[in-house]
Formats: sequence, C-alpha cells, structure tokens
Amino acid sequence: MTNPVPDVRTPAGILRLANAFCDAKALLTAVELDVFGALEDGAATGDDLGHRLGVHGRGLRDFLALLANLGLLTEYGGRYVNTAGSATYLVPGKPTYLGGFLKRSNRDRYPAWGRLEAALRNGQRQSGAASAEPAEVADALAQQLGPQLIESLEWQAHRSVLHLGGGRGGMIAQIVKAFPHLSGSVFDVPAAAPAFAEYIGAMGMAAAVRFHGGDLFTDELPTADVVVLGHVLDKLDEPRRARLVRRAFDAVHRGGVLAVYDRMLADQPNLVENLELSLDRLLLTDSGSEYPPEEIHRHAAAAGFTASAELPLGDLDTMVLCYKG
Repeated sequence: MTNPVPDVRTPAGILRLANAFCDAKALLTAVELDVFGALEDGAATGDDLGHRLGVHGRGLRDFLALLANLGLLTEYGGRYVNTAGSATYLVPGKPTYLGGFLKRSNRDRYPAWGRLEAALRNGQRQSGAASAEPAEVADALAQQLGPQLIESLEWQAHRSVLHLGGGRGGMIAQIVKAFPHLSGSVFDVPAAAPAFAEYIGAMGMAAAVRFHGGDLFTDELPTADVVVLGHVLDKLDEPRRARLVRRAFDAVHRGGVLAVYDRMLADQPNLVENLELSLDRLLLTDSGSEYPPEEIHRHAAAAGFTASAELPLGDLDTMVLCYKG
C-alpha cells in the first residue's frame, strides 16, 4: 500500500506538499489543547470551546474552521462537533485513543524535523536527548498490534512467552489474557519495573506475568518458547541488530520462535510513513533506522535459526518469524 501525496506535477501540488506541516501542526495543537475531548459531551460554539479550553486569542475562529476543513470537526450553524474519526481516535480515555502518538510527535518529532537538513549533513541525532517512549504510546501500539500478533502464531503449541523491551507489559498482558495457559515474562530496563507492577497489578495478572530487569546486551536473558522483539531493533544500527538477534536465539527454546516486528522497508513499494519513521530514527536516536525484512532473515540464519518467514502486521509493520530447531 502506498500513501497518496499531492500532485507534484503541478505548482499547486508542490505548494500543497510544502505546506502540509501546517495541517500537521493544527492537528497536534488540537490534541494538546484537548479540543476533541472538550466536544465529547456534545456540540459547542467557538466561544464555548474557547472558555472550556482557556483559549482566547483572535485566531480561534480560523483554527476551528481549519480543523473542520481538514475533516476533524463538523460545523453546524456555528456549533462544532467531532467527526466519527475524531470521536473514535482523538478523545482521551478511549482504548482507541491515539493522542499519545500525537503528543510525542508534537513534543519530540516536530521540533527535530525542523533540523532535518543538519541531520542529513552530519548524520547526528537532533533531539538533544533521547526520550523514553511514553507509556501511552506503548499502550496504543499494543492495542493496535496485539490482536494481530495473537492471531499470527500458534500459541496453543507453546507454553511460555517473553517480550524483550516489553515496558510495562501492555502487549504481554493481551497475549496471556487470550491464552491463559501461557506463562509470560517481560525483560526491560530496571527503571520500568514500577510501571510494570502497577499496570499488571491493575490488570489482575501479577501471578501470570513476571518482570526481569537488566540490559539487553550485557545481562543474561530469560528463556521462553516464544520471544517477541518489537519496535526495538530499529533504534539500533545493523551490527547491534545482528547481535541482539543472536542473543534472542539463545533465549528461544528449541522448537520455539522469535517474532521480530518493526516498520520495515520493503523493496517496492515503500510506505511514506515508514520512510519518514526511518528518518525519525536519524533525528531521534544515535544510530537507528528502519531496515528491510531481508536483513532479519540474514541475521536469523547467521544466529542459527533453521527457517524464517515474514508477514504483514497491521497496516505498517512487517513481522519476521524465526524458527529454532
């Protein structure tokens, strides 16, 4: 699947593409202001919204009109309501809420992309300091990809699952909840332990899922029938990706599988979002990038996996399954 872009064969199309950052910033600002949450209980006039949001500048009318023209709001006789998409994905508290992604884009990605030229010239991260992935971003990813991951493996044939870099356990909780016969583990930095305990405790799954703290490259990893490694390798350079696949091989029981997923880059066609995310890795990490699935097949074979296969995971991710023995 490819993404539509303006017709760059025309001056109007080129100018539209050049100004697309304005559309993005309008959406990101609306999420920061919680425009969509303020409309969850019903329609409101511009003045009403201004009072609810504490926004009193002279640009509010044009701002709301722009959101309406972008399809994010609908205006009826001077009153605004959420569209179906905004009501589903942009209202805080809903399981489908994407605000975590968008707030991170506004606070980290948007400023960094303003320094893309410098990054291309010197190859260095432009974000100032690496920021940890917020819990709401990880939770949103788990909500999106978890159901498809659950459907993609023969979980009944396995007894245990380990999520490397699994944070506070959103993905592992979904898997073990769907297949209660599994014992689950998360391995992540020790600082993630309190958030894990709070989240897994609230889910009532403390007896079914354990946390292991340590460093992915230096500490001994737990072992399991299925090892999941998602959205971790793209933050590393290729030599470290190869090293981590080798370490994961040792963590997989014989007869088990390593599941690697990322926004991988296929030969043709490439998704615009995935290419942009790969540039994100340039801007926001010291050495990361997206990569083709063929790279994982190669690393898996070198590590000792006897076979590997790839399949789509959601709209944008690719998963490579690496089989051991």
